Amino acid sequence: MTKTGKQLLILGGTADGRHIAGALHDKGCSVIYSVAGLVRRPDLACEIVSGGFTQFGGLTPYIKSTAIGAILDVTHPYAQTMSNTAAKSAQECDVPYWRFHRLPWLPEQQDHWQFYKDWSELLVDLQGKKSVFLTAGQLPVFVIEILAEYGKQGQQQILRTAVKPKNALPASMTWHKAIGPFSLENEQQILEEYQVDALVSKNSGGASTQAKLFAARERGVPVLMFTRPELVATEQEFSDKHACQTYVEHWFNMSKKMIRD
Repeated sequence: MTKTGKQLLILGGTADGRHIAGALHDKGCSVIYSVAGLVRRPDLACEIVSGGFTQFGGLTPYIKSTAIGAILDVTHPYAQTMSNTAAKSAQECDVPYWRFHRLPWLPEQQDHWQFYKDWSELLVDLQGKKSVFLTAGQLPVFVIEILAEYGKQGQQQILRTAVKPKNALPASMTWHKAIGPFSLENEQQILEEYQVDALVSKNSGGASTQAKLFAARERGVPVLMFTRPELVATEQEFSDKHACQTYVEHWFNMSKKMIRD
């Protein structure tokens, strides 16, 4: 029989995760919010675990040693490793595992989107571009090496990330440290200043970083979009925050009732 613990573990790191954690805490739900802590510590009143679960020996040992009754995954849609780890740990610990992901962006008629599963195929289509705006997170070493070669052929690259790149960047690449939300004016300025002719993006969804797509549409700039990775199925999946919060609140109420009975 599924356990009915006292606390909900929210795997966060997104604006949606912070919003849901805060809303549930305000409703009286016992929430533990987990975040990698690479960008900034969230301003939340609930308990926060920062820095991952290695410090506890892994996620499974943490769940077993803490009164965790369920897991809500509100990580980034591309946090495949964390999501799959959470699904496995939930099964091992016999606790419910739910997921919230905002809906992906969809191209409109005026857009010029191309879709890719990984860097290997995307890099082929970047060759020959003059100015590339990279907004898909940290770059693997092999990607940097190939872009360095493109740079020697005259290509310039603009990389935007929330934290400092893990690896040294080539002379052809300019790094912008920035955290969304980004305005349309900001994105228009970047595309104009650097004369961008290719935008690389993950399909994160949401409004925080969507303005770059509007700016690309206006200028006719092609968007090279990474498709979302396939994740392990969950017991419940949500794309609406209100529906997610309502479901979790109901679970808490039912858990309390079962404990009283």
